[in-house]
Amino acid sequence: MAGEWSFRGFSDDLWRQTAPPHGDQPAAACSFVILWGSTRLYGSCVYSSILYCCVERGSFGRGFGRGGGRGRGRGRGRGRGGAEDDLKDWVPITKLGRLVRDGKISSIEEIYLFSLPIKEYQVIDHFFQPGNCAAPLKDDVMKIMPVQKQTRAGQRTRFKAFVAVGDSNGHCGLGVKCAKEVATAIRGAIIAAKLSLVPVRRGYWGNKIGDPHTVPMKVSGRCGSVRVRLIPAPRGTHIVGAPTTKKILGFAGIKDCFSNSKGSTKTRGNFMKALFDALSKTYGYLTPELWAPTVYTKSPYQEWSDYLAQTSKDNTLSRTVA
Repeated sequence: MAGEWSFRGFSDDLWRQTAPPHGDQPAAACSFVILWGSTRLYGSCVYSSILYCCVERGSFGRGFGRGGGRGRGRGRGRGRGGAEDDLKDWVPITKLGRLVRDGKISSIEEIYLFSLPIKEYQVIDHFFQPGNCAAPLKDDVMKIMPVQKQTRAGQRTRFKAFVAVGDSNGHCGLGVKCAKEVATAIRGAIIAAKLSLVPVRRGYWGNKIGDPHTVPMKVSGRCGSVRVRLIPAPRGTHIVGAPTTKKILGFAGIKDCFSNSKGSTKTRGNFMKALFDALSKTYGYLTPELWAPTVYTKSPYQEWSDYLAQTSKDNTLSRTVA
């Protein structure tokens, strides 16, 4: 056990001298493990100033401002429930949210058809909760990296999380969030990924036999210096590319695909954004099968305009009485 705590610049004796009582050991050890992962990037100069605050409080330090490390705003100390608990307590504040909660919109495809902006992540949870969809929404933390900002008081370290979500059935999203705590960054990235969920069009490589299995045409995406090109592949080829490519395309429901990339692809954040950009363009090409005359229908806002006006008036009266 003693050998596991030895690392560059710090010895077992220093850890014993600065360690808190035995009752606080698990919290300090937990924070220590997370910081140890970031020391490979920054060397011993970073955790020399951070380790003491971790040992002192069993966390990532007090931060700045009068709030200390307790967070800000209302709801301090409350635990976060699951998606079902969020939906039970959900009070929508947008017209789209009210229509979704009251069952006026039956599928998420209606929202994409009229390009309605989604401002509440509970809308996504509503359509992808068990029983409402064929495939539930899954998420995966793709990368967590520490970022630093130089201030007058020293270096401020925060954590940046990249999270990908998808149902492996034509929907994929990517979210990025930076926060002082790892858990807060992951939670915010999941919400951002749900809000950025886009439909992904799938097609065939040759004969249209069976279910769509690959991208319908060659598509490309870019972010920074990274350029990614996705090419249709025959059935059974699987995804030819990096592990990040396989994960993102798997969330989108693409089973066979060739990939070509160039630039600084080791910058995984830009690499994932370029892949997501390419997938979001699959519905941007007007292929011959989409040349049929468009039958225009009313958007949900127009169809349910009277209902929205009435519910808005009822909500105003209830708030006034309360």
